[in-house]
Amino acid sequence: MAVFSQGAREARYRVTNWREYNESLVRRGDITFWFDQDVIAAWEHEKSEWKVSRLYVYRDLAIETLLTLRELFRLPYRQTEGLGRSLAALLGANIAIPDFTSLQKRAAKMQVQIRVAPAGSQPIHVVVDGSGLKVYGEGEWKVRWHRLERRREWRKLHLAVDPKTQEIVAQVLTSDHRAEASQVEPLLNQVQQPVEKFYAAGGYDHWSVYQALARRQIAPIISLRKNARLRQHGNCAAARLPRDENLRQIRRWGPRGWKRRVGYHRRSLVETAFWRLKSSLGQTLKNRHLDNQKTEAALRCKLLNHFAHLGLPKFTWAS
Repeated sequence: MAVFSQGAREARYRVTNWREYNESLVRRGDITFWFDQDVIAAWEHEKSEWKVSRLYVYRDLAIETLLTLRELFRLPYRQTEGLGRSLAALLGANIAIPDFTSLQKRAAKMQVQIRVAPAGSQPIHVVVDGSGLKVYGEGEWKVRWHRLERRREWRKLHLAVDPKTQEIVAQVLTSDHRAEASQVEPLLNQVQQPVEKFYAAGGYDHWSVYQALARRQIAPIISLRKNARLRQHGNCAAARLPRDENLRQIRRWGPRGWKRRVGYHRRSLVETAFWRLKSSLGQTLKNRHLDNQKTEAALRCKLLNHFAHLGLPKFTWAS
């Protein structure tokens, strides 16, 4: 039973599907899932594309399979090549394993597609946020005690999560100085399903974000800044602005009341996704070049969706 403190009282939640959830955790380490017969059959490149330089030997599926194992077990490229050789030998698969330089070069050119369970034609809600992933630098302990800030570099991962299924439906990796609001349109362009509502923190309270959502007819559920003001008078003949309507509701119900009425607290599910990603696959990127890092981040998001498909814990109130 999990216990979460909330001030004077304690909120108690009980996991109701321990057996299924434990089995899903065990299945995360099942390597045969990645080396099934369909993957082995499509290992070599069909060589149907005309190319000036040397033709590819391996399909993208083969490269992605090995790179996925690399992320799952947090391996360097050379150890990934060794793992692939041992798996092919253990499974009796008559396939050649790419060398570590081929893995690194192909990773910089790959376009990884995140798998999302089909949701039908019904529109979905998305919760969006960004968080940092360290590339290199001193550890947190040395930074705290010795103030070593030199040669520390970060990347910022932006996620869009479906709060109903807890799947990542879009992701973008940028440098650490890119603002969250600037990545709203790149995220929405990746979402395949129609979006009905957009949940985000106050960092997304920019008019460019509201304009992008208005073009797609998406309702914004965005926390406003403390100094927010109305942009359009209530007696204006023009259509009401969604941001102004949110501000009027916040003034009427108060910030807590507004969050409770509009369901703003489900935005915390994107923070849960970041916690699951970092605790399962690490907080540091192994690659040094941005193109490889983008592939690395996309594969981690794809793995996290695979974990969600295997099973997630279900909670209920404990009396």
